[in-house]
Amino acid sequence: MSDPFATFRIEAEEHLVNLEHAMLELESDPADRELIDSAFRSMHTIKGAGGMFGFDDLSAFTHHLETAFDKIREGQFSVTADLISVVLDARDHIQGLLENQQQTPEQAQTGLSLLDRLNQIVPATASSHANDTAPISEQASPTDTTPASAELTFKIQFKPNLETFLAGMSPIPILRELQELGDAFIITLVDVLPDLDDYDPTHCYFHWDVILTTAVPIDQIEDVFLFVSDDWEISITEITIDEEDEPAKLGALLVDQGIVSDQDMGEALESQVKIGKVLLQNEAISSEQLNAALTEQKALNETRERKLQKSLSDNVRVPTEKLDILMDLVGEMVITQARLTQAAHNLQDSELQNIAEGLDRLCTELRDNTFSIRMMPIGTIFSRFKRLVRDLANELGKDIQLVTEGGETELDKTVIDGLSDPLVHLIRNSIDHGIEDRETRLNNGKPERGTVKLSAHHAESNVIIRIEDDGAGLNTDRIKAKAQEQGIIQPNESLSDHEINQLIFAAGFSTAAEVSNISGRGVGMDVVKRSIESLRGEIELQSEPGKGTCIVIRMPLTLAIIDGLAIKVGNEHFILPLSVVEECIELTAQDKQVYDGNRQIPVRDQLVPYLSLREWFGTSGESGDIEQMVIVQAGDQKVGIVVDEVIGQHQTVIKSLGRIYQGVQGLAGATILGDGSVSLIIDVQRLMQNYEEEIKTNTVH
Repeated sequence: MSDPFATFRIEAEEHLVNLEHAMLELESDPADRELIDSAFRSMHTIKGAGGMFGFDDLSAFTHHLETAFDKIREGQFSVTADLISVVLDARDHIQGLLENQQQTPEQAQTGLSLLDRLNQIVPATASSHANDTAPISEQASPTDTTPASAELTFKIQFKPNLETFLAGMSPIPILRELQELGDAFIITLVDVLPDLDDYDPTHCYFHWDVILTTAVPIDQIEDVFLFVSDDWEISITEITIDEEDEPAKLGALLVDQGIVSDQDMGEALESQVKIGKVLLQNEAISSEQLNAALTEQKALNETRERKLQKSLSDNVRVPTEKLDILMDLVGEMVITQARLTQAAHNLQDSELQNIAEGLDRLCTELRDNTFSIRMMPIGTIFSRFKRLVRDLANELGKDIQLVTEGGETELDKTVIDGLSDPLVHLIRNSIDHGIEDRETRLNNGKPERGTVKLSAHHAESNVIIRIEDDGAGLNTDRIKAKAQEQGIIQPNESLSDHEINQLIFAAGFSTAAEVSNISGRGVGMDVVKRSIESLRGEIELQSEPGKGTCIVIRMPLTLAIIDGLAIKVGNEHFILPLSVVEECIELTAQDKQVYDGNRQIPVRDQLVPYLSLREWFGTSGESGDIEQMVIVQAGDQKVGIVVDEVIGQHQTVIKSLGRIYQGVQGLAGATILGDGSVSLIIDVQRLMQNYEEEIKTNTVH
């Protein structure tokens, strides 16, 4: 049995995220009915589940919030900026209440203060809380006033498991929740109650049937059982009832309740004369009409059966730690598979080679499936920043909007988790240092509202994330003066604007005049850069005075395993990411003599620049008369990398480089080959950037 309290907290956190998202979206469209209903459902679900799991303080506080929002749903009040602020603060308070079942005195005081603010916006009435302590059978339903034409009837059957009480749960809040949804008729079943000698008071032997007539959709009924759906037996079936329907049949009810088996009921019905036969004998219908009706009856019954058996796909929650262990095991399996392939090749054993090839295919499929489990849309963290921008803009008295693009771009969950804090800091910097106040923007001919744009897109085997603002841009004179003041550069040191802008990544550097809750503590961009580099990412900064700043982050899709192309230079092995490889061609000594002046060679009617990996890394040995050149796509340009030998495709388990290699430009990591030796992984993008810089400074030919 899963931990119900852990499940409750996880589900509640998701509903709090939904609540925050709905409230932030309501700022731009306060009358959006769908957003209002979404916020209400989140409150309602948290309240009900909190009561069921013994979080009484949380449930009571959320009930007042839900009651106020119910009045908004009914049109008694409108969504305002003040209401949104209160609900967002209440959302934070609820998150704090999730930590313990009993609130602290400080939390109790905070809750009272929030309810007082809420009451000033949406006044409570005496009748609002009349149902809080009433017995189940006496509580009124909030949907009693719903027009009958909008109501549906459901048969709900649920059976808690025996250890429900031991887990600290109670079915009573479930029944209360169902009664709040509409007109509920509750049937308590005790057919599995044991004899007194075998009765265990810590076990739950009861189960319930509920006939619920309600105006709410079935997904809201399912939400009542959200936190117990994995452990209880639950069935929710819509009952179609028309005014012209005949009364419910006793036989069907007895079968549904398990009192009579289908076989016994069938035998009893077989003894009766079937209505079709009677009508046929009375010549009321023809045999053709009877056959047509029977065919229609069969089709309707089959359709009904399919609808009843149709269920939503299940989601299995897996802790991140287990996913990390799975990825580590897959990585070790890939290394072992490479050793097996190497051994089969060395032994020239055809049967062993067939086994190795089959295992290679299985490892590839297992790797890809494990990747897909870990991949998440980066929009899962993008949505968090709307609240951040809103709160900081209000605190600073600025008018700022957050625009996001590419939220569907997928990235490894480990990378996403590691990016969260750096992105928070970068966005805070854009709001505090980048975007001007309203008056300054208007004086400079800019729109009153500033914009922070957060976007993501795939580029080869990487994801590019951009944080752009339309603020004042970086002040190079101020940065240089601060850097000199803090001893980061020498007073007479000559630097370009680009080099000056990069000084903000220096440890302890800050241009804030005063320490505040937002900036000025000297712990910032250097930490951001180290955090991103620890994830094998890169960060670049571009700025134009008066027009804004753009920060570009390039992150690998995953930190674990990639498909690579194994190459060799002298006695050294290297790996190129297969995703950037275009083709492999031969490079002769004659070709190099003709075109070596510009380090370019024609490939398919296009001049392609190239570099020698032997020369770049200073590998020992001499080049042969015929070398291999791997054409890779680096950004918008094709580049050739000259090597001695192309070995072939290789599943690469990425390992971090030690400190001794971290200063070497053009390396992304290392991997272990089948023979146990180490191969370095080439970072093609960074290699080409450094190569182009050296060409510009004439340090290479």
